Amino acid sequence: MARKGQFKKNATKKSILQRKYNSTAKHKKDTAKRNTARRISGLKVGDKREADHKRALSKGGSNSRKNIRIVSRTTNRKKGNK
Repeated sequence: MARKGQFKKNATKKSILQRKYNSTAKHKKDTAKRNTARRISGLKVGDKREADHKRALSKGGSNSRKNIRIVSRTTNRKKGNK
């Protein structure tokens, strides 16, 4: 396994870029917000449903209960393709 800050010898360019992005402060903050939304909505690990923000966090939405709804995974993924 590669040490922190290093990449495997057979790592692709895409995986290297993804690892760099995942370690940014913005990505870590966004992940924490999504985890908080799941916790607020009462979803458990492995649940097939997801917490959906009615108004996106990037557009001024919040993690309040009134801004979160529980939807199926396919419904939530379709929302982003508009």
